[in-house]
Amino acid sequence: MARRVVVVLLGAVRWAPPGTDLPTWRAALAEDVVDLIATLNHVEPAIAATPADRPLADAVAWPGMPVYEIPAPTVTAAFAAATGDGYDQAAVIAADAPDVPGLILGKLLRPLTSRPLAIAAAGPDGTPGLLGVAARLPVPDWLPDLDLDADVAEIRVAAPRPADVVVTPAWRRLRGPADLATLDPRVEGWDTTRALLGG
Repeated sequence: MARRVVVVLLGAVRWAPPGTDLPTWRAALAEDVVDLIATLNHVEPAIAATPADRPLADAVAWPGMPVYEIPAPTVTAAFAAATGDGYDQAAVIAADAPDVPGLILGKLLRPLTSRPLAIAAAGPDGTPGLLGVAARLPVPDWLPDLDLDADVAEIRVAAPRPADVVVTPAWRRLRGPADLATLDPRVEGWDTTRALLGG
């Protein structure tokens, strides 16, 4: 069976709700995503962070969870770290999607049985950015250096054949007030973010 890892990529967070400081908000988002991946079946969890973000990674990591120090907060750097750790497949996901369902991440990994790459957008059609990228390792040499601000179209254009890139269901990230309004209090999880928002 292929060794698979889901890596939470600590990237920039540029917005926080009124009354919440940015570092606290960023830590809450990351903690909820890390808590989710730590409980997924059939995958191993990890975090990727630049040296500047190592304290945050250490604060939200579960005991024994690998933290990959990477030179820049890019998908490419996280894939390289997972490759160096001997994994056959990896998914790199954003750290600002605290309520993402595990099913969405499972669907991101599933196409790797037959395709080299899968991507999930960060929202409905036209929303910029990615929720995550999954790949067989080592990644194909046609994959450009990319981060989670990339879009689906630029990745698909780089592939030799459109079928090499599977687009899986999207899930929005919390990057502004409009995204915050979409949180559903009835959905389980995202406990730290929920507590910070007052329940």
